[in-house]
Amino acid sequence: MNILDRIIADKKREVALKKKVVPIAQLEATDLFNSRTHSLRKILAFSSTGIIAEHKRRSPSKSVINFNHNVEDVVLGYQNAGVCGISVLTDGKYFGGSLEDVLLAKASVSIPVLRKEFIIDEYQLLEAKANGADVILLIAAVLTRTEIKYLSEFAQSLGLEVLLEVHNLEELEKSIMPSLNMIGVNNRNLKTFEVSLDYSKELSVHIPDEFVKVSESGISSVAAVKELQQFGYQGFLMGEHFMKTDNPGAEAQTFIQELIP
Repeated sequence: MNILDRIIADKKREVALKKKVVPIAQLEATDLFNSRTHSLRKILAFSSTGIIAEHKRRSPSKSVINFNHNVEDVVLGYQNAGVCGISVLTDGKYFGGSLEDVLLAKASVSIPVLRKEFIIDEYQLLEAKANGADVILLIAAVLTRTEIKYLSEFAQSLGLEVLLEVHNLEELEKSIMPSLNMIGVNNRNLKTFEVSLDYSKELSVHIPDEFVKVSESGISSVAAVKELQQFGYQGFLMGEHFMKTDNPGAEAQTFIQELIP
């Protein structure tokens, strides 16, 4: 069993347990559940930089990245740096995150917040909306086309935008549908954790123009972003590059200033 299979097996157990203690009615009763969401797609479409900065404490491939900062300080620093949106890891066991991190991010910034999670059940979409997320991530590697269609349409009905993540042409071809807002290419193989920007470059020509293209993972230089922009990418999801520093917000600000034309 590879790492992705282990994560999904644990996620299924986790969601089943959560359903027992936090009923859907409780999620729907929160103030944030009926709040208006912000569009990440629109911001990326008109941005010259396209940076989506991530809050991530650890990962299966890197172990500890940064446990020293408060969520609110990191995301506010990102917003002040001029990022387009915030990505927040909410998986606890493998990434050290939680839903509370989304809640704190939402309370701290006015730009779109993405709940980055291994979503396998509509319950997780209700959690996302109840805790202030504007965007959710669906990972093609762990979902069938039928599941992607159902979950993306359900997310849209809640007012949530959908970023669909793929890693190869097979995943992309099974996933393209009108209920998606953005298509992201993960440069990291989730089964082996090997990283290469060639995945984004090779898949760029296969992503229809109606979707905002996002390149995810393994981006650590201004030169890499500028090169990927030539392939039509308008969004760049970056986490470790900023989070491994003493001041993620300041690092993001320096990066964006160098990127501005």
